[in-house]
Order: sequence, then C-alpha cells, then structure tokens
Amino acid sequence: MAEVTENKNFIHAFIDEDIAEGGQFAGMTVHTRFPPEPNGYLHIGHCKALIIDFGTAEKYGGMCNLRMDDTNPAKEDTEYVEAIQEDIHWLGFDWADRFFYGSDYFEKTYAFAEELIQKGLAYVCELTPEQFKEYRGDLTHPAVSPYRDRPVEESLALFRRMRAGEFEDNRYTLRAKIDLASGNFNMRDPVIYRIRHVGHHRQGDKWCIYPMYDFAHPIQDALEGITHSLCSLEFENHRPLYNWVVEHVSVPHHPRQIEFARLGIDHTVLSKRKLRQLVEEGRVSGWDDPRMPTLCGLRRRGYTPKSIRNFCERIGVAKSPNVVEFDFLEHCLREDLNETATRVMAVQQPVRLTVTNYPEGQTETFVVENNPMDETAGMRTITFSKNLWIESDDFMEEKVGKFFRLFPGNEVRLKGAYVVKCTGCVKDAVGNVTEVLCEYDPESKGGNPADGRKVKSTIHWVNADDCADAEIRLYSNLFDDPDPDASGKDFIACLNPNSLEILTGCKVEAALKNAAAPASFQFMRLGYFCVDSKDSSPEHLVFNRSVSLKDSFKPKK
Repeated sequence: MAEVTENKNFIHAFIDEDIAEGGQFAGMTVHTRFPPEPNGYLHIGHCKALIIDFGTAEKYGGMCNLRMDDTNPAKEDTEYVEAIQEDIHWLGFDWADRFFYGSDYFEKTYAFAEELIQKGLAYVCELTPEQFKEYRGDLTHPAVSPYRDRPVEESLALFRRMRAGEFEDNRYTLRAKIDLASGNFNMRDPVIYRIRHVGHHRQGDKWCIYPMYDFAHPIQDALEGITHSLCSLEFENHRPLYNWVVEHVSVPHHPRQIEFARLGIDHTVLSKRKLRQLVEEGRVSGWDDPRMPTLCGLRRRGYTPKSIRNFCERIGVAKSPNVVEFDFLEHCLREDLNETATRVMAVQQPVRLTVTNYPEGQTETFVVENNPMDETAGMRTITFSKNLWIESDDFMEEKVGKFFRLFPGNEVRLKGAYVVKCTGCVKDAVGNVTEVLCEYDPESKGGNPADGRKVKSTIHWVNADDCADAEIRLYSNLFDDPDPDASGKDFIACLNPNSLEILTGCKVEAALKNAAAPASFQFMRLGYFCVDSKDSSPEHLVFNRSVSLKDSFKPKK
C-alpha cells in the first residue's frame, strides 16, 4: 500500500549535512544530474529518478544537468534523445544550457584510462569472455588474471593499438587493478574499456573502444562539478568503484553518490527491454500506446504533469525496494482532473430517446456549469430537442432489482434539462430496443419539478440534432497479473487480452466537435477522457479514457 503522507527524505538529510559548515560541500551550490540512456523512451520509473534529480536541485536553488548516457552505441538513437527532452520539459523541468552527452567526454575519459595505466593501476587483459567468467572466483577464492602484471609500457602500447582499431571485438579489455580477492565482485579488477566495432550515433566510426559505465560515469560527474550523484539502489555495490575512480584519476572534483530504491508498480513492467519487445512484436501500438507506462503513453492517455509529479512526491524516497499500486497513480490523476476537467455529456452505448410531447422542430438551450469545483471555469450552453440519445443501459423494459432509471411509468431527471416519464419503447424485428419513448414535464425546467416531488435518478444525454459522433477507447491494465515481472514468469503470458475496448458510434456534446489534444473532460457518470493526440480530428473524434470515476484506492490513515 502506498504511503500518502509525506516521507522524510533521507537524501535531503545527507545533502543538508554536506552543505552545512564543515561539510564536504560547504559553501558550494548543490549540483545534480539526470543521466538517461537514449535507447528507449522514459517510463514512470525514470520519472521518479528525474523528479528526485531535478526536484532536489530546485529545493536547494541549485542546478541539474541533463546528460545522455550514450557510452553504449548498440541501441542509441537521436529519436530517443528528442523524446527524453520532450518528456522532461512536459513535466515542467529545464536544464537551461546544461545539456551534455557522455560521448562528449570520450577523449578525456580515454586520457584518464592512460593515466591509470601509467600509474600501474590498469592493465590490458586478454581473457576471453568465457575465461573471464571461469576465473572470476567466488567468496572463498579470488579472481585470477595471468595478465595482471603485464608491464606498464606493454599495456599502454596495446591500449593505443586497441584504439587504433587493430583488434577484433573482445580480443582485449582494459581492467582496473584493484583487488582480485575483494568481497565486492565489482572491485575484482573490473573491465573499464572494451573493443566494440559499432558506429556511434554522434561519433560515427571515430571510436572502436568504449568505456564501461562504472568508469565513465564518475568521471563525467566529476568533470561537470556534480556534488551529489543520485542513483537507484542497484548501484549501491558499485559505489566503492565510483569512489575509487574519482580518487585515482586527476579529476578536479569528487562527487558523492547516494542511492535510493527504484519505483515498482503493480500490473506493469518497467524494463526497457521488455517494453521494447511489446512494441517490436506489435502487442501495443507503439511506445506512446496509452496502456504503456512510458511518459509519452501516459501523456497520450490523459495524465497530467501535476498528477505524475504529485504521485512521485507522495510515495516518497525509500532506501529499500517497494511496489506501489497502480490504483494510487490513478488516484492522483483523479484528484487533479476533478479540479480542472470540464464536465460534459457523452453517450457510449447510444439508444434514441424521443420526447413525444415536445414540440417538433423546436430547440431549447440550457446554461450549465463547466466544473462545480472551479468557480472560474465558467458556464456553457447545451441544446435540447425532441430527439435525444441516452445510454442503452439506462433503460429496462421491465424493472429488475433496485433500478431507478428509465422503465415504463418511471420518472428520471435529464441532467440540467427536464424531468421525463418513460411511456414505452420501440423494437426492431428481432426484439432489440431501438427507441425509448417518454414525455417531459414542462414545469420541471432545470430538472426540478414545480410540485416538489422526488425524482430518484438523474441520467445524462445529448441532443441528437446537433451532437457529434466519436470513437471512445476504454483502457485498463495492460497485464492481468499484478506482478508480471516476477522471476520465472513469462510476462507476455500475463498480458490482459481485454486491456483495450474500442467503442464506435458514440455521441458527444456539440461543444466537443472541435476539441483537440491535450484537452481533458469528465464525461458525466462515465469517467475522465482526453482527446487522442494522434488519431483524433474534427472529422473523426477519438477520446481515450484516462481513468474511471470510481476510486478504489484507500489511503493509509
């Protein structure tokens, strides 16, 4: 269960200590960075990290760099770079002129690698990947490398030949000389450079050797003057290596790494590899499919920056992994849309309602409020006529149970208009109801009978004479299983076959004929909906259900 009360942020406690008098960064400006790898689109898990990075800088009046971690050229692309920038701006953050690429530092990183070799702290190793695993050792046996004592001059010459492209992939690696017997396997002479003859999206074919993240990242942080390198808990065991790197090369600055738990959400997966598989196999329509946990998918579904930022801030910053209910994310969206979304009427499963005693050809207007939660939202005009559309399930030919909507002899209130009494229905040749018949009470304008009689039910409707046709897409969880990412599970087998239902021939108020993304609305009695940003047009309106009206999330007391 998500905790909705404000959690104490241990990261800020560390920073307070660091910038206080006598602290390691006393008198300095807090400087963070967000370093996404441009090999996919940002998802809600990344969002937690970027809000921590940018939000921490905001809190302390500091700076946050945006740095593309493009040290692995295999799957990086400018498409992802642009998408990441768009998502961060959409959330309300900016990096000003502090936008960098990890590849900006390739030359300096290479020079630092040579520095380590010359200090006797790195060597060229020629173990194959298979031998590397074989000689890795275990908790009672140290790792082994027969090349650890290779002379400095020989390692330096080989490393330069590696850069020159003389060797095939995996022929050699450059390893840091630290401690083959360390209980932390990240310190057992880790590889810091490998040979990869792969073109880079920015550097082209200039490089055929690339630094490992654990070597490149601390150097990049140090060169940019980062004070606090905030990262997910998976890097906790890498922190000794981070510190070793900045302590043994001649960088001008020593950042502090602080780890926090990654975000987990039920009924979804947050692995870019798995999300890419969903896209490439056509199981979703793309990275921005509204069922995806990507920020572009959530945006297309109607999530707002405020709702997502509020969600991330309210779940807090934890030191241990936790899983948050997707219901809480929906709860945060409802809170925001309840305050901001215009109320309108739409009919998903229409059946004609004919007001038999209303004058033929007459049209009447009513003024209704746009949002009862916002006095500044104003009013709008809706039209009423003899010919209306209502939801088919708002009528029953024979009442069953506690059904108080339309059935022969019963009265209901048409939202904002009149009280009507059902007088019967019309059926087709096979018995399907095609038209519901009713009479209106002329003395009940606005929905209030003049004699004060009680009417138990209110239903929504649209004017059939001027409404617009629309397609409505109903989204639910992409996965049936609450933990599709669990070890040993086939996450594809956990997909929900009913995660998307498309309704056509729906009817919406005339005011929505020119609605355009990113406009959001509350369709009365149905839920919150937004205009689809890709497929909707004035000629073919498409609305995505962002979230239902019912809130199943129960905050902790």
